[in-house]
Amino acid sequence: MPQITVDYSGPLTEAFDRRAFALALHEEVVATAKAKPEACKTQFRRTEDATVGADSDGHAIVHVWIGMLTGRTVETKAQLTEAVLELVRAHVKPVEGLALHASVEVRELDDSYRKFDN
Repeated sequence: MPQITVDYSGPLTEAFDRRAFALALHEEVVATAKAKPEACKTQFRRTEDATVGADSDGHAIVHVWIGMLTGRTVETKAQLTEAVLELVRAHVKPVEGLALHASVEVRELDDSYRKFDN
């Protein structure tokens, strides 16, 4: 934990430095939410279709989900959310003809959450 998933639009593949983003994201989660570095796990999911309003062209989306165990304050979650949005801005280069829509959600993992590391 934390479990991090990043959905991003396919047209951003070359513009999104995912490795650098993940490393910076892990540093931020450790600094802001007091997570352990080795506990940070990020996976990226490329999506092919995006529609914003009535438009299916000219838009790209990056959405970051951060799932953590309970215990963080609302203020800590808000601070982390803002910091992650800044990291998206820093690691996604502009793509001509695309409007970038970025969002972040920090949520608490359900009590049923379990894991194992091998």
